Amino acid sequence: MHYTGMRTAEEALARLCDPEAKVSAHYTVDRDGTVYAHVPEDRRARHAGVSYWAGTHDVNSRSIGIEIVNPGHEFGYVAFAEPQIEAVIALSRGILIRHPAITPWRVVGHSDVAPNRKQDPGELFPWERLACEAIGIWVAPRGGSHQGPGTAVSESHFADGLRQFGYGVPPDVDWPLADVIVAFQRHFRPSLINGIIDAECTAILESLLAESNP
Repeated sequence: MHYTGMRTAEEALARLCDPEAKVSAHYTVDRDGTVYAHVPEDRRARHAGVSYWAGTHDVNSRSIGIEIVNPGHEFGYVAFAEPQIEAVIALSRGILIRHPAITPWRVVGHSDVAPNRKQDPGELFPWERLACEAIGIWVAPRGGSHQGPGTAVSESHFADGLRQFGYGVPPDVDWPLADVIVAFQRHFRPSLINGIIDAECTAILESLLAESNP
């Protein structure tokens, strides 16, 4: 899942269809719910860039990219439109039916696979709602468990859990662990994105690992 990160849908579509840009995605979903198909699902699209997920450095070769029209953090990030999310859900359902090997923990955002470069689809993306539609995975944060004084959370233990779930962490990748923690929070704990490992993040990750089967 991506956001387009451009001022208008027209700009985004023009870039995705420009061979000189050398970027592409399989689909784009406009704010009114219109779905544009660019690349067949059995062909490789250039949407992930330098990335990593579940031991794979070339995410483009093993993924289907969905661009969702939104100006993004650079141009005035806004909530995703209702018709747009409904279209994303319908599109994703079809993809998962056609590709049953895509398990819930493999439905991820651009920031999950490229945490040092990307923020999309961002903290406003309704991951919880998609999970309720059997698209992706979500666990409810445990209230009141943010890290407090004297709370010790093992960085190495958390990094091992992130790696087990699918994230790229050092030394497997050359980006800082702090960037991965931010990406994890942006996806699974958007209420507080501070790059700090706390008890709530640890509980969420443990629950994700218990529910997934990497």
